[in-house]
Amino acid sequence: KIIDRIRNLIPDAAITADAIVGFPGETEEQFQNTLNLMERVKFDMVNTAAYSPRPNTPAARWENQLTEEVKSDRLQRINRLGTEHAMYCSQKYLGKTLEVLVEDRNVKIPSQVKGRIPQGRPVVFDGDIDLLKGKLVPVEII
Repeated sequence: KIIDRIRNLIPDAAITADAIVGFPGETEEQFQNTLNLMERVKFDMVNTAAYSPRPNTPAARWENQLTEEVKSDRLQRINRLGTEHAMYCSQKYLGKTLEVLVEDRNVKIPSQVKGRIPQGRPVVFDGDIDLLKGKLVPVEII
């Protein structure tokens, strides 16, 4: 209900989440509930990590630790679904001209700059970082 309300009130809102997989005692059913939630919401982005024990924390001493294989498998599965949904959510920006806050040079292609739209999505485009850094630039998303 909360997500529906946000999307009704702010149609351009980016909905993101954080998920840790493989917490001690996590069952396959519990993990599947997370994937089911992701299917219902279709988050714009999900930041993920596999649980790793930290010294001096109660969970690090629990006996029901999951194997690295299980954690790796779950991380791959959640990342695959998250990427699929992120691509789906990105489609709504195609063909639109959006303001991009220019942050830095694209290290992979130095003749490009990179920045973010108001919803936090990264965008790269041709430009001179010395002229554009810190500026809002209209960019057609292709």
